This record gives sequence, structure tokens and C-alpha cells, in this order.
Amino acid sequence: MASSGQAAPSFVRAAAHPLRWRLLTELAGSDYRVRELTARTEQPQNLVSYHLRLLRDDGLVTARRSTFDARDSYYHLDLDRCAHALTTAGATLHPALHLGPPAAPSQWPDGVRVLFACTGNSARSPIAEALLRHHSEGRIEVTSAGSNPKPHLHPHAVRVLREEFGIDVADLRPRHLDTLAGRRFDHVITLCDKVREVCPDFGDDSRPAHWSIPDPAAGRGTYPDFARIAAEIDTRVRHLLPVLAATTPPKA
Repeated sequence: MASSGQAAPSFVRAAAHPLRWRLLTELAGSDYRVRELTARTEQPQNLVSYHLRLLRDDGLVTARRSTFDARDSYYHLDLDRCAHALTTAGATLHPALHLGPPAAPSQWPDGVRVLFACTGNSARSPIAEALLRHHSEGRIEVTSAGSNPKPHLHPHAVRVLREEFGIDVADLRPRHLDTLAGRRFDHVITLCDKVREVCPDFGDDSRPAHWSIPDPAAGRGTYPDFARIAAEIDTRVRHLLPVLAATTPPKA
């Protein structure tokens, strides 16, 4: 057990501040830019930026330049790092509070629908689609689409899913977001900063979220680039599962 003179774990110190806790809870659902966090927290931008820097110093939050406007950055909550920090904090207080990984739900609500969107629908969004379908054992209705779809999936996207996750998507074809007009989705997740700006509105019942993930095909577009991005998407998908398990679609 923790001694009376022992300092509080860094996660506890970071999360104890009301504004930092608010920033953590906002970023738990989506990646955001500073001006969006300023609006959501109703706090001055310089104050929000200061506390974001502290969260970055603790490794809980990361920043990545927007591929839509390089003058902007998207902030992302590292949920794996948070899970580790929470486990460490609990074990520091008392060994019985050591937290294990969350159990997968034995039952999923019927009819949960998820859409992943990016520009070309050839790498990021089909990888996310395949991984969510895989991890949910096909119980979640998931699709992907793009604002400017490519003719075929990128060969490295097909390969990384096959070699790293044992998933075969060779028959999957990119599709346009326009083909989904009129469809209902409970969660619409954009994985591309560009498509976030043009993604159609899928109704008031849809819960939007943004994952600011760079295109692995940009630049050299090597297989290791795809493996790294697929691993990041897999982490985000695994943390999305408990959110989806709590989703109850509205009655039609």
C-alpha cells in the first residue's frame, strides 16, 4: 500500500485539475484541434494550450499536424497510456486495486451501425472496417467509404491485414460516400483530416468522431508505414469496442 509520504502518481496529479480532466474526457471521444477544445470547454485558448502541453509532457496526449491544414494540429488521447497509468495508480494505492484489461462483452446490442470514412477508401477506412468486424466477431454492422475513392484497395493494406491480423479483404472494393445517402449510422468516424471537412451529415442520431491518422500511402508508402498505421488503428478500434457495447440504437 502507498505510504503517507508518497507523492501521488503522475496520472492522478494530471487528471485532478478540472480543466485537464475536461480535456481528457473530450479527447476520449474524438481528436480535436485547439480551437475546438477552446469552444467545447469555454476556456481561453492560451489556458487550454497550457494544459494540453502539461498533458503532452505526461505522455497522455499527443499532437499531429493536420493533413488538411498544416497550420493546425489535432490532439489525441493515448488510451493505452491512460490504461497503463490507471493500472499503476490503482496498484500504488493498494495491490487489490490493480486493474486488469476490460472483459469483452458477451452480448452486443442489435443493430449498431458504424461508418469509417477517409478520402480514398483504399487503406485507413477499410483497415478500420476489417478490424472492427474482426474484433466484434461480426456482431457490429460496419462499413467504410471515401470522398474520392480509389479503384482498388492498396496492396499493402490487403497484405498488412492478412499478415498481421489474419484477415482477408482481397474482395473488398472502395466505395463513395454518396452511395450511403439515406443510410443510418450510430457512429460516423472520420480517419482523414480532409474528409472530416466534407463528410455528409448522417442525421441527428449519428455520433461523429474523428481519428486524425496520416495516409500510409503518402510519401514512400512502404509496408512498414502501413504496419505502423494498422497498429494504431487496431489500438483505437479495441478501445472503441466498449463504447459500441454501450450503444443502444434508437427504435426505427
